[in-house]
Amino acid sequence: MFLTWSLFLIIITQECSSQDDTGPYRGKYIGKLNSYHHQVSGEVYAVDDWTLLLVDFNYDGTGDDTFFWAGDSGRPGPLGFIVPDQNGKTNILERYNNEEIRLKLPDGKKVPRISWFAVYDLASQNAFGDVYIPEEFEAPAPRTLTPFVAAPGVALSSQPVTFLDASTFVIPDFHYDGSGEVYFWTGVGPQPSSRGSKIPDEDGYLEPLRAYAGESLRLSLPGGRTVFEVDWLAVYDVRARAALGAVLVPDALNVPPAPARTHAHRTTLPRCKQLHRDYQVSWEVFGNQITIQLAAFMGEHEYMAFGISGSASRSQMAGADAAVAWFDRRLQRGLATDYNVTAIAPCVQVLGRWAGVCRDERVGGLDSNQVFSASREDGLTVISYRRGLQPAEALDREWSTERAVFVVWALGALDHALEPAFHRVYPRHDVQLVLSQNVADNDCVDFVTAAPARVAGWERAELFDPALRVFRLALGPAGGARGLRARRAAAPPRAWYANGQLAPDLQLRRGLAYTFQVSGGDDPHSAALYHPLVITTEPHGGLERLADAAQRSVRVLAGTRHTRRGRLSPTAAGGLCLGERAAGQDARRDAAFESFRAFNRSLTWRCSGAPALLAVAPNSTWPDRVYYHSFTHADMGGRIFVVDRHRRNIARSRAAPHRAPLPLLPLLLVPLLRAA
Repeated sequence: MFLTWSLFLIIITQECSSQDDTGPYRGKYIGKLNSYHHQVSGEVYAVDDWTLLLVDFNYDGTGDDTFFWAGDSGRPGPLGFIVPDQNGKTNILERYNNEEIRLKLPDGKKVPRISWFAVYDLASQNAFGDVYIPEEFEAPAPRTLTPFVAAPGVALSSQPVTFLDASTFVIPDFHYDGSGEVYFWTGVGPQPSSRGSKIPDEDGYLEPLRAYAGESLRLSLPGGRTVFEVDWLAVYDVRARAALGAVLVPDALNVPPAPARTHAHRTTLPRCKQLHRDYQVSWEVFGNQITIQLAAFMGEHEYMAFGISGSASRSQMAGADAAVAWFDRRLQRGLATDYNVTAIAPCVQVLGRWAGVCRDERVGGLDSNQVFSASREDGLTVISYRRGLQPAEALDREWSTERAVFVVWALGALDHALEPAFHRVYPRHDVQLVLSQNVADNDCVDFVTAAPARVAGWERAELFDPALRVFRLALGPAGGARGLRARRAAAPPRAWYANGQLAPDLQLRRGLAYTFQVSGGDDPHSAALYHPLVITTEPHGGLERLADAAQRSVRVLAGTRHTRRGRLSPTAAGGLCLGERAAGQDARRDAAFESFRAFNRSLTWRCSGAPALLAVAPNSTWPDRVYYHSFTHADMGGRIFVVDRHRRNIARSRAAPHRAPLPLLPLLLVPLLRAA
């Protein structure tokens, strides 16, 4: 049965034509500009029905009244229309020197419906250069192929696959049960084979596929490859060395060029591993040292982490010995700081000792990493460092060349203190590297400089009911890209939930008394689940992390007292009430929930112990805006608007300035003021 399916693929392949063009694909070629005057030259392509691309375009800019001009008459003349320039302007053209520019036809006009395109001078009614659109010209457009053809006995299906452009395709209504070591796969040849390569999934991961139940997936070919460089798409089982389903790709598809471009980064080290679509590591062992280069597309205030797993049998972040690397634009230097991970939490003091994701230097160790090169250009950060293979101290782990080593990696944002916040990109499956020089390990591809996909954050709730006097605070997931990360660059893994809402805005009225019922955990031995509540005038929290002088500079309004040594100590630590995702639910997929309500319904809550009670009575000394936080971790809470009278949607309007209390007035004036 499998042979029959393979023969079916071969027959379809033989019916395809070939793509013979060389160089980067720019769209469908129209022709060279005929040059008449003013040094006009260049080549013209159709990107899609509405867009022209001029390549190596030249014009000396000395025409009196010259424009890009198009029309459907027999030849260029006054019966035409202006085509706006690359900036969408209809100004007289200036000088161009070997430039590549895109032009959008105006008013819904289409490339196949015009007869010519020209650089035209209205004053003299002369074409300085022109090109004619061939008859029955068909501009590039998305092309629909077949659905995935499943191998006999395989439960896999989809609707017809569509290539949106030369590198991007959509798989509608995709179904697969997620079993096995299976990947999206592509390559050349008459049928899928082990000589293909992985296609990153919809989130950029190169991991075995999860289960899909009718989702529409948008994928891109790896390394900026185009549809002209592959013969098939497949869902491939690497252990069985068999395709579970495939789609044949015809030659010479007339599709738009990919809007993204590749970045020609090439590591100088001999071994390279693609960890994610946007992240790769390369290395070289020499003597008793290893040189590591990290390269990633990431934000300016983000970090890339990489290191030895905390377990010898799997990839485990807890216990890991990792480098946290980023580029300091202000100082124009790269860092690859040595960190020790004792808990999946920020570095906090647990009963006087630092625990969590801590710099080795903070916990009494040494920074074993030596940075020797760093750069950041076009969003790509590249940092190279070296360290010893053998542990230099108890905090370090061995980089073994005798066996495969399990590693950990992540991408995330730096918080306001330039410390790593919770990672946004990280693997769920084990990652192993073979460091020895005699084993080839290189699957890195070009980076693609595509703009990151933007998702809208969930709406931030506002608790403004004048009758509300009690707020119940518990811990829950921070919600990923739609949750706290949509409000600030760096976000922790957990956040405060107030009355069931994710870090909502609160509104408190001066002169009234309020009670916060705090269920953030009361075990000071826990680096991850000990969260007393504090209310301060600064927007971050995490006061336990601060040095003495920094602590003293913070105005705390509620939730702490001073110890004999002058340090702050929390007073509102209660039992734990914790919301958790359903078993097997991937935390990286939180953004798949369109609303916070749907996300919240997916959580399971467990509570133990009595909550702590924190009494709060705002008065005239309180500013108009304060914040509720965790005493131990930063950026878990939200805003409190302090008002003299309750107002709806206060967060969406400019906060009213706080008024000082009225002086004593004659009793006769009081009714008049109230009436006013």
